[in-house]
Amino acid sequence: MPDPVVAVGPLWAPAGAILLGALALAAAGLDGAFAARRPGPGAAAGLLVPLTETARLLRQRRRVTVAADLPLWRIGAGGLLVAALLVAAVVPLGRWVLADLSVGVVWFTAVDVAVWAFVWLAGWGPNAVHPLVGGYRFLAQALAYELPLMFALTAPALAAGSLRVGEVAAAQHGLWFVVGMPVAFAVYCVGVVGFSVWGPLSPAVGADIAGGVLAEASGIDRWLLLAGRYALLAAGAVFAVPLFLGGGAGPLLPGAVWVPVKALLLLAVLVWLRRHVPVLRPDRFVEAGWLVLLPAALLQLLVVAVVVVNR
Repeated sequence: MPDPVVAVGPLWAPAGAILLGALALAAAGLDGAFAARRPGPGAAAGLLVPLTETARLLRQRRRVTVAADLPLWRIGAGGLLVAALLVAAVVPLGRWVLADLSVGVVWFTAVDVAVWAFVWLAGWGPNAVHPLVGGYRFLAQALAYELPLMFALTAPALAAGSLRVGEVAAAQHGLWFVVGMPVAFAVYCVGVVGFSVWGPLSPAVGADIAGGVLAEASGIDRWLLLAGRYALLAAGAVFAVPLFLGGGAGPLLPGAVWVPVKALLLLAVLVWLRRHVPVLRPDRFVEAGWLVLLPAALLQLLVVAVVVVNR
């Protein structure tokens, strides 16, 4: 049996933030490399895009629209990074975790719903048409992925008999849940792409509405929104490790190393989606969410429940 998870306390919070930041930076670098479309000097330069873009945006002067609600706009811009950190706080890094909550799985859902508010505020605050349309698009999309995502999260919790993230990871010492719950894992990944406003589920920042919630953002505000998207994507990949990918289980390396390694591999796949899967129209995704994702997640949960009862 795996060793029990130990809460290390708030003094280790900066280390967790640095690790999440490193994964988000890796995601941004991979995104730049994939954008180069070919190996070689172009891809190498793409890896440096996050650093050059950060330097550019930090030097750029903030633009302010007429009658903008600045406090709400700032909360929306900075809230995405805060949400990503709150998700990562309950993920065990081997034996250690910042916050060993008894309702860790529910905590993820609560933070996910808070992301709704942050993206909406980022669209509402500028008092401009394109950001507002982007905010509405995100809410319509979120209504379609949220319920399937909740059922997908319930499946591993039900199999482990606990809402504690560390205990869910420990329950996979014989077989990773991704093997027995592939549908739940796929629906979970769709949810991560959705709340990260990423790839095929990024119409809220679509070019057809001049960038949507990003349209009026500049300087540090734009940097916070872009960094928040990468951080949320990284946090979603990290949270998938204890839920579906066996936590810190793995040969040779300690659990504290396996968790970021597994997260990085999943993160690379999610980043790849942006360049190879077209953006879905919100109405099409809403239809697929209610008619495909939700029944599939419910069926997966039913199968898990039957197995647990018979066990």
